[in-house]
Amino acid sequence: MSDQFKALILNQDGENFTREVKSIDKSFLKHGDVTIKVDYSDLNFKDGMILKNGGRLVKDFPHIPGIDFSGTVLESDNSKFKSGDEVILTGFRVGEIFYGGYSQIAKVNGDFLVKKPNDLTSKQAMILGTAGFTSLMSAFAIKAREEILLGEKVNNVLVTGASGGVGSIAVMILNKMGYNVTAVSGKDSNTDYLKSLGARSVVNRSEFDKDPKLIDKGLWDGVVDTVGGKILANAIVQTNSNGIIAVCGNASTNELNTNVIPFMLRGIKLWGMDSANCSIKRREFIWGEAAKLIDFTKVQSFTKELSFTELLETYPKLLKGEFFGRAIVNPNK
Repeated sequence: MSDQFKALILNQDGENFTREVKSIDKSFLKHGDVTIKVDYSDLNFKDGMILKNGGRLVKDFPHIPGIDFSGTVLESDNSKFKSGDEVILTGFRVGEIFYGGYSQIAKVNGDFLVKKPNDLTSKQAMILGTAGFTSLMSAFAIKAREEILLGEKVNNVLVTGASGGVGSIAVMILNKMGYNVTAVSGKDSNTDYLKSLGARSVVNRSEFDKDPKLIDKGLWDGVVDTVGGKILANAIVQTNSNGIIAVCGNASTNELNTNVIPFMLRGIKLWGMDSANCSIKRREFIWGEAAKLIDFTKVQSFTKELSFTELLETYPKLLKGEFFGRAIVNPNK
């Protein structure tokens, strides 16, 4: 590949924020010790915020966004990687404080990279991206109830914000693990879609978006929460003894108004999903399990492949809640 390549460049001059697809040189890339030919990136909510105005996450300009990517190593000064290795990157603030994946070539710290499992394609890795990785993390947190708590079987699991990227894939994974999944969605029109992913039942979010009791009837052995606020507060008081709640999003609010009673009386665990900063060892395990738990035929059916130009047309729709499904970005399209 030529030393010249295409990238999406963000810049800010005073109040003027710009997004431009430009041809740049390898010398533009200033971070890291591994150079990668990018096959795919994706579009997450955080990417949308960064594309809009930096999202208060980007401090230095010019900047290459894109918090996830997959591709093939071109050059490496890191002993863990060599030319030809296929790799995945999600998190570690790449695309925020480090140059990201909206580029035909990326250069990053090799300590941020995971070697792609052989049973997963580069495209499939980005169909999942941070959203799918977070879903997998959350599902394994629920499964930990059986393993860490010495055999107490998980039966009934609640997924909030189930129509979103993280929630919908979590429904699929938890069903594959053999659990009875109840999906919470604000749109009744998504009922058939969520049941096609494996939800046993679907309830409207209005049933949870109310002031919670001090403690309520135990219904759930595990919860994957993507929204926060009253919905999470109600899920907490409805969780069974020794239940695990994987907290992985704040689509509704950052706030949580709850009490200590369910935690003391039922031994509930509230587990935050640190998908951006979790260890490489944990990442390797989770990516290694992905192909066994994801039906990519289904996920690909609601995945759209975007060029950089199409990405700039799509991200405002994502921020407004007008884009449904997953979006991957092909820098070579």
